[in-house]
Amino acid sequence: MKVLVLGGTGAIGSNLVRILSDNGVETTVTSRSYHANQSNVTYVRGNAKDNIFLRNLCANSRWDAIVDFMSYKTDEFSARLDLLLSSSRQYVFISSSRVYADKEHPIKETSPRLLDVSDDSSFLATDEYALTKGRQENLLLNSTSRNYTIVRPYITYDKYRLQLGVLEKEEWLFRALQGHAVVFPHEMLNRVTTMTHGYDVAMGIYKLLGKEDAIGEAYHITVEQPITWSEIIDIYRQGFKEATGKELRIHLVPTEDFLRCRAENLVWQVKYDRLFDRDFDVTKESQFVKPEEFSKAEICLKQCLVAFIKDGSHFKNVNMKYEAIKDRITGESFKINTPPASSIRQKINYLLYRYIL
Repeated sequence: MKVLVLGGTGAIGSNLVRILSDNGVETTVTSRSYHANQSNVTYVRGNAKDNIFLRNLCANSRWDAIVDFMSYKTDEFSARLDLLLSSSRQYVFISSSRVYADKEHPIKETSPRLLDVSDDSSFLATDEYALTKGRQENLLLNSTSRNYTIVRPYITYDKYRLQLGVLEKEEWLFRALQGHAVVFPHEMLNRVTTMTHGYDVAMGIYKLLGKEDAIGEAYHITVEQPITWSEIIDIYRQGFKEATGKELRIHLVPTEDFLRCRAENLVWQVKYDRLFDRDFDVTKESQFVKPEEFSKAEICLKQCLVAFIKDGSHFKNVNMKYEAIKDRITGESFKINTPPASSIRQKINYLLYRYIL
């Protein structure tokens, strides 16, 4: 089997590449960064969103499967869809379970999607991720070719990706390690969600490859048991205490106040995803995988947090503007030389939004 993985270096993609390699699958992976080739794995450096680069990859090969982790605008996806379908026996489109509306529980693959049932004209006028993925799914569903499989992961985690609500680790764990309280909306606490380890989702994708029964179908791949955000906070508290000897402090606020200290483009994700209950019917995915054997969040999520902290806690893209707004809410202050507030711009942003604006 020959597999092309587009953008396969994230929490799911990197695990999928390892699984493919371990099973002797001839694998080509695109990445904009340099990666050394491995057993059965060839890395091709370049931007998979560039049509010329993609056409060159497909010019002399017909892949048994293309697994596409890239994030496109809908017009970009439309322009390359025929090439992706014609260059592979099975095109695996990585969508998202954020496409689902809050109409049916537990959620099935046939449950209503936001794109189809929402009456919020302001929301529908956006290119919000859930709508974009839904529109791109429609392009596949309406295609004359049927050699696709749609995969809808939900929240995934590993050692380097540790989410809390809509917060990435740079937005909550960074604060916690600096001794600051984590700002979190109390309306979200008891909402049901799922968190699935990236390896388990990757194994699910691997099990779908080459399966005739999966052609033309959509699957979400999640753990079997849902969990509340309150329970996830407790898991993080235990791991944080184990790794640092300190307490993880949570500062609860109304959702409206929480949204003031987040990027504006995440308002829709809060309203039309994280404030929904996200519990999934795993019957369909169970045809190929065993969700009951997936890693348990109460064990593996804690282990990932502890490992990340003990390995040096490297953060990127911490926005000191939003840290300043959070500090106004909690009554705290960062030392101005705290990394990553070392640049003049970050320092000015922090001081402006903490004390003036």
